[in-house]
Amino acid sequence: MRKADLVDQVVDAIGPGVSRTECALVVDGFLNAIKQAMVRGETIQIRRFGTFKLQQRKTRTGRNPRTGATVEVPACSVPVFKASEIFRRQVNHAQPGTPGRAPPYYITISGSGGPAGPG
Repeated sequence: MRKADLVDQVVDAIGPGVSRTECALVVDGFLNAIKQAMVRGETIQIRRFGTFKLQQRKTRTGRNPRTGATVEVPACSVPVFKASEIFRRQVNHAQPGTPGRAPPYYITISGSGGPAGPG
């Protein structure tokens, strides 16, 4: 699935009255909010969906595949996603090609003071 497909699904879910352009802005805003929170080192929890967080990788010794020479790979942070138990069960029990009804999601960004859910 591409981002354009995701926007199309949001348009279908919301229904008439909201344009595709407006839905694309919402999707872009959501993705940018996740990226910016991770850049600040925050953890994003979307209940019943999963958690986005940074994982620290230690400095390690690697090998150049062409020359075989050893090189030091510096420590770095990498973004990771861990699916919730509910989401994993939905994926494991889903039939291919049949969309399931998703439960409501609540988003928490660490240090934000609490969940933000459907209002």
